[in-house]
This record gives sequence, structure tokens and C-alpha cells, in this order.
Amino acid sequence: MHLTQEDILRRVRQIEIKTRGLSDEIFAGKYHSAFRGRGMSFAEVREYRIGDDVRDIDWNVTARSERTHVKVFEEERELTMMLLVDVSPSRMFGSKEYTKKNVITEVAATLAFSAAKNNDKVGCILFSDRVEKFIPPKKGRSHVMMIIRELVGFEAAGHSTNISEPLRYLVGVNKKRTTSFLLSDLINAEDDMNALDDALKIASRKHDIMAVRVYDERDRELPNIGIVEVEDAETGRREWLDTSSRAVRRFWTESYDQRNAAIRALLQQNRVDMAEIATNEDYVVELMKMFKQR
Repeated sequence: MHLTQEDILRRVRQIEIKTRGLSDEIFAGKYHSAFRGRGMSFAEVREYRIGDDVRDIDWNVTARSERTHVKVFEEERELTMMLLVDVSPSRMFGSKEYTKKNVITEVAATLAFSAAKNNDKVGCILFSDRVEKFIPPKKGRSHVMMIIRELVGFEAAGHSTNISEPLRYLVGVNKKRTTSFLLSDLINAEDDMNALDDALKIASRKHDIMAVRVYDERDRELPNIGIVEVEDAETGRREWLDTSSRAVRRFWTESYDQRNAAIRALLQQNRVDMAEIATNEDYVVELMKMFKQR
């Protein structure tokens, strides 16, 4: 469905009102402590003290002053947050009030406002089976609002999902370490799993990555409603299913669980934390669980 500019602005205002408050609820002053792996920046040079690491000795200053000096580093307080957001057709599905797109957009907005309140930069990579758009990291509320507008109104050119693409792009475009969130239903092309593993290995070494999998309960469980026609949103393939058959419903669930287990295993192998959020669940609770585990 094509959204008018008025529809987009109305939705953006609704999301801002809801998620700006939620960002306080989620982080409550502990935003930086939730994320590991921040870099260290040079602060000053001072005279050596007993207990200092000899690897920090500044030999140039030591030679000039004839007294031993060391470099002092401090933890970088400024973070860069990158949002890797799935905009493929499967995000439009939802069997309840919310679609996967609705939840992904609100979670992204909540995270972005949290970064903005801490004076951190926020950037965004929109992807389907390709990188659709890159929004460079910047600070400020107006930049966050621009990102939300894109999430609400963006229409992808790609028709499937390839998660390795935004991960490779992240490594290439961000030279410094970032805190990155992969927001997707994680329904990845099955022939891309080896490429995804390779991309995760490289990206997780350089960046602190967390995955937020948004799913609908009907992705996994079919209701018993007789014979229905279903369509794959990404391939366009249609099939008739007899949902009154226990064997059909069981096969549907088992197929989903196998795909999900494969993705979960890849994330765990590459030290990527994951939150799983259903379209009919409170995403704040699930985000809090993930952050508390870090």
C-alpha cells in the first residue's frame, strides 16, 4: 500500500510520542553500560607511577624530559549506533493489530532516541536482498526523525532477504567500532547461509552486534481453518493448504523451527545476542531482557 506524505507524517508523530518515552524506560541512565567493546581514546601524558603498564610509556616524551612518562587513555563516551533494518516484503505481514514492520519501526525509533539523548550518533542501513539505502551516522533529534520517516515510508526495490549484504556493507562503511542492531524477521535466503556465516564472523569481530528478530505467531503456527491459499510475500509463490490436517500444521511448525534454529546457531557462534519479539508482545520487556544479559 502506497502511503501519502500526510499518512507518513501522521505515523511519524505517533511513533515519536510513544517511543521517546519508552527510550527512558528501557535504558534509565544505563545506556552505556549495556554495550561492551567501546574504544579507548588518548587523554594525556603524565609521569610514570608505580603500577602503570610499561606498554603505555611514551618514549618520545620520556627522552625529551629525561623522566619516564606514560600515555593515559580514557574510555570513549561517544558511541555510534547503526540500525540495520530489514525492508523486504515479508515485514508487511501481521495477523494481529501490528505488522512486523510496525514493531521493527518502533523498536528502531526507541533505540535511536536513546542514542540521541546520550548525544551519540545514529546511522541506518535499509536492506532487502541488497543494501537499499545508507543513512550516515549523525547526532540530534531531527536526524532521528528523518530516519523514522524513511522507515515508515520507504518502499524497497528488492523482493527477498539477504542478511549478509548489510553486514558486509557495515564493515566497509564504518571504520570505527559501532553498536549495531540487526532488526529483521531473519527469514533469510536458504542458499545464503554460508555467506551469512562468513559475514557474521567478520562483522562481529569489528562491531558490537545485536539481533532483534520480529516474528508473527502465524509464521510458526497455522490455525485450523480448513483449506486456504497462502502466498510467499518474497517469491510470490502460492499454495493451497489444508490447515485442518495435523500433519500439515506440524510440518509448517517444524519447517519454521528448523530455519530459526539454523539462524540462532549462527548468531550464537558469532557472539551475537538476540531478542525475539512477537508482533502481539510487549517489545520493551524483550529488549530489557537482552540488555540485562549483557
